[in-house]
Amino acid sequence: MVTDAAPPLIVASDEGNYPPLARGIVAFAFLMVAEFFYSWAWNSVDVLRPYIRESLGLTLTEAGSGYSAQGAGALIGAVVMGQLADRFGRRKMLAVVMIGYGLALIAGTFVTSYAAYLADRFLLGLFMGGIFPIVVGIYVGLFASNVRGRLASLINAIFGCAVTLLGVTSGWVGGDWKWLLWMGGVPPVLLAGFAFVLIPSTADARADAAAGKARAPVLDLFSRDMRVQTLALAALMGLNFFGYQAFSGWLTTYLRDVRHLSPATLGDLVAWQFAANIIGGFFWGWTGDTFGRRFNALGFIGAALAILIYLNVGTNVVLLGSVGAAYGFMLSSSVVWGPWLTELYPPHLKSTAASIFNWGRIVSFFAPLVTGSLASSFGLGATMGLASVTFVIAGLIWLALPETHASPLLPGRRLKAR
Repeated sequence: MVTDAAPPLIVASDEGNYPPLARGIVAFAFLMVAEFFYSWAWNSVDVLRPYIRESLGLTLTEAGSGYSAQGAGALIGAVVMGQLADRFGRRKMLAVVMIGYGLALIAGTFVTSYAAYLADRFLLGLFMGGIFPIVVGIYVGLFASNVRGRLASLINAIFGCAVTLLGVTSGWVGGDWKWLLWMGGVPPVLLAGFAFVLIPSTADARADAAAGKARAPVLDLFSRDMRVQTLALAALMGLNFFGYQAFSGWLTTYLRDVRHLSPATLGDLVAWQFAANIIGGFFWGWTGDTFGRRFNALGFIGAALAILIYLNVGTNVVLLGSVGAAYGFMLSSSVVWGPWLTELYPPHLKSTAASIFNWGRIVSFFAPLVTGSLASSFGLGATMGLASVTFVIAGLIWLALPETHASPLLPGRRLKAR
């Protein structure tokens, strides 16, 4: 871990020059709408996995590879869409990705083969990979840094609400996954154009200022003084995605095929977990704003412990729900990553820096393939336990990275605005 003796890094400050509060709130509300339907689309690959697997006649490894295809698309989309947003405008690219992921989700209702399933999930991921860097790049330009962690909590809450509703609705309709894709795909296509009306043009100001540069923004992240930091962040994101996919990605399959729970009970347990994730997001958003971005690494240690307990409590629904809720609560500590990533780099790289969140999919791309193969040999429960080790390692890397808070609770190297 880095000590206080380490010299502070220096980045350009982008504080001030924000739009009127009312305008910022309206714009942020629209971002939450875009985030809701993105979350519905993204998590359909996990929540609906057992039903898609049964419908298409897929093996465990094949079913898991749908996430790999989606993650590969998201990795490319994050790099491409984030840079396009920084160069040509975040509002414009937000509308593009909303239409793109909406149409791709609808296209999934026509899938009848494994190859088509992979192709559709890759295309879906291509557009969804742009949501996080674009949304973060917009709202950090609307509000000051001392409230961004709590704004990220609201985005996290929308993510959790979407997954919760998806889980509950899947139980209501008995796992009729094609209806659920229609429900998530149509609204973003219809609403995309409102990005130009509800989001202030100032949200694109810094992107426009950088549009004339010939150098690709992503190359700046690997400049001499930021290269190590960028690679460490990519590793952190990768471990997060690997751990999440190893446990949460197989959760509905585990509860149905190993614990033999009904679709309704399964949906309720997913709902409990993500409801706790929402509550935890507000807690960790506050701690990130109050005690520093690195303080939240402690949540990953708690998530690792919750996983071990979850896999050893039997079929008691109350215990599964309680421990699952604790896992969801702890996992939401990563809610501050969006603001933190943008604060670690200069203003003209906001969306490009936020896209690092999705770079971790280079590592997580192999998670469903590896865990699916291991599950076939050792069982889902034992394989899902790998997530515990993964989150501990991720937490330690997080603690070793720089801090952007002015007065952090935990010691470490701090970034200094200039």
